[in-house]
Amino acid sequence: MTQGNTLIIVLVTLMIGFGAGFVLRPVIVPVNQPAAVSPDPAAPSPEARGTQYFATHLDEARQVVAQCADGSARGEECANAQAAVTEAEGRARFKKFMGN
Repeated sequence: MTQGNTLIIVLVTLMIGFGAGFVLRPVIVPVNQPAAVSPDPAAPSPEARGTQYFATHLDEARQVVAQCADGSARGEECANAQAAVTEAEGRARFKKFMGN
């Protein structure tokens, strides 16, 4: 008898929980509103600069890596800048190790 009561209590509790979740979902996670200013679809999107670009502009690459660490920049440029900085530092360490 107690097992039957326990099962009924568990099922009723789950039904109440799921029902409350469906009812409260719009309150908990509001529907996204469209952006007030939409970008011009005809304007070309800026492409991420490549590793070769950052290899020739190391100061800019270090700035991008710092921005990525702060969270103000994201995307493929972060990876490309990090790769260029890492490669340049590796070359510098190798030259120093070899005595050049």
